[in-house]
Amino acid sequence: MHIHILGICGTFMAGIAVLAKEQGHTVTGSDKATYPPMSTQLESLGIKLFSGYSAENLHPSPDCIVIGNVLSRGNPEVEAVFNLNLPYISGPQWLAEHVLAKRWVLAVAGTHGKTTTSSLLTWILEKAGLSPGFLIGGIPENFGVSARFGDSPFFVVEADEYDTAFFDKRSKFVHYRPRTLVLNNLEFDHADIFPDLAAIQRQFHHLIRTVPGNGLIIHKNKEPAIDVVLQQGCWTPIETIGEGNWEAKSLSKDHSHFEVWHNKKPVGEVKWDLIGQYNVHNALAAIASAHHAGVSLTIVFEALKCFRSVKRRLELRGVIKGISIYDDFAHHPTAIELTIEALRQRVGEQRIIAVLEPRSNTMRMGIHKKELISALKGADIVLLYQPINLNWSLTPLIKGLKNAKVFNQTTSLLEHLLTIAHPNDHILIMSNGGFDNIHNRLLTAL
Repeated sequence: MHIHILGICGTFMAGIAVLAKEQGHTVTGSDKATYPPMSTQLESLGIKLFSGYSAENLHPSPDCIVIGNVLSRGNPEVEAVFNLNLPYISGPQWLAEHVLAKRWVLAVAGTHGKTTTSSLLTWILEKAGLSPGFLIGGIPENFGVSARFGDSPFFVVEADEYDTAFFDKRSKFVHYRPRTLVLNNLEFDHADIFPDLAAIQRQFHHLIRTVPGNGLIIHKNKEPAIDVVLQQGCWTPIETIGEGNWEAKSLSKDHSHFEVWHNKKPVGEVKWDLIGQYNVHNALAAIASAHHAGVSLTIVFEALKCFRSVKRRLELRGVIKGISIYDDFAHHPTAIELTIEALRQRVGEQRIIAVLEPRSNTMRMGIHKKELISALKGADIVLLYQPINLNWSLTPLIKGLKNAKVFNQTTSLLEHLLTIAHPNDHILIMSNGGFDNIHNRLLTAL
């Protein structure tokens, strides 16, 4: 079968392409622009990519078109699909019907930590010899790919609450029907899709309705937004992390060493390269999920020792002349604050220079601009990039921050960085996009 994917370079749709290719299908795809890392991953698999959307990309006619949620009516390739009466489907529905059906699905949902927790869980199952399938919104360094079909009943999926497609406005995760479900946390996000937190909670409750009675829901304790969702009705056993069933006691200031307790009894220790309290919670969620799937705690702790994190999650890109450059996907104020806090716990009094591109749809709308000031206060220096398509000015923010500047061009921002950076500085670059390749340009310039 020939499957053609619209929006193929997005992390989710690229994962769909990998899974379809592994099933033996001929796979092609188009995107507004083909770009790494996903384009590199796809081309290495022999998947033909079209840069730009056009009716010509549909000749010869594919057997099935999978349409990503970034596409909408008016797109020339979408219009051609309709006019030619070609069969089409959303990515989440294709995944549910062709990959997840009859499998033990372990889904990780929540505003923050989905990618890391999914990667942790997948690695634990792998080390247990279970050869799980997975689809993750990033590239786990232990695997080097974002998706795999797998050779067992187990499949780990990063369960995103974003809408499915322009013709299906339900959240993606409603299609997955997990047996093991993680609810890491819940805050207001995706303001381009949801009017308020209650609308997101409604979708999360739709997800909860799909978990069977012999399944398990794992959630962080004392998360008011999640508690509200569960109070709307729950038909599945629950375990809590943070407090309750699964707890951790940190043995180091940066939380890279901690003891795990299960039902008030110590069961093991974790000592790894990851830092931050939020990663401790990610680990607890992964441990609880793997335990539900039958993995022994001995194997769990062995796996965590050699976990290599995920690309763009406080990833150290290089150290040049004593200056450390990090790349992080943080784009929500909570994630920004926690990332800076985690780095501070590791580097102590050494300077942190936070460089932020507010790029997400919610950020572009200015929904979280008031929270950004407090989120960035943990850094010694703050450099903000004002993208052309940002609907509000960053300049008022710098009045509430110490040593803060706003730049309209990445070139001038980079030049300023080179004048102020000193040995033992830590430059934390945060964006959920490519940020004009500023990481590599900075490393090269240094």
